Amino acid sequence: MGALMVIFSLQPKQRRKTTDSVEDELELSAVRHRPEGLEQLESQTRFSRKELQILYRGFKNECPSGVVNEETFKDIYSQFFPQGDASTYAHFLFNAFDTDHNGSVSFEDFVMGLSILLRGTIQEKLNWAFNLYDINKDGYITKEEMLDIMKAIYDMMGKCTYPVLKEETPRQHVEVFFQKMDKNKDGVVTIDEFIDCCQNDENIMRSMHLFENVL
Repeated sequence: MGALMVIFSLQPKQRRKTTDSVEDELELSAVRHRPEGLEQLESQTRFSRKELQILYRGFKNECPSGVVNEETFKDIYSQFFPQGDASTYAHFLFNAFDTDHNGSVSFEDFVMGLSILLRGTIQEKLNWAFNLYDINKDGYITKEEMLDIMKAIYDMMGKCTYPVLKEETPRQHVEVFFQKMDKNKDGVVTIDEFIDCCQNDENIMRSMHLFENVL
């Protein structure tokens, strides 16, 4: 399911014989940042109540305060890519999960994003991907932004890439992607251009899924 699922769906502590909704609500209220109730999160995501309970326990084990800051996120994420440097990509990924841009990711932020990545529609996943590539959140993707993301992915994958990639490979890939996506040749890619191009070009879809395990 990818590194993000592993990070916070770690095996929970051995369950007590009685685990019910009251107990989980008490656990939710015990941290400094109290997430939304399980029922509300269940209605807002595609996770079941049981899945949310497991995810929350994993999240709480890693982040007892109920929120994760960028440095902690980077530290956790980098454990899954020891062969490369994941810090830059983790920075971009953190910003995509930090939807209100307050410098921290809450349990709600995390499960909302994870729900889209794992169980969202194609449209929802592409919207989320666009937001990831739109680094400055101005509603457009520039060639420089796409290159920054691509370089970060290659840096993170490190020695896992085979054959070993040349330094100019990320730029070459971006040139191909951007030329296809920027249909009106105005130097930026809009969300409509991005989604339309991805949905109608199997090669781009395959290429964009090449590193889907990093999500």
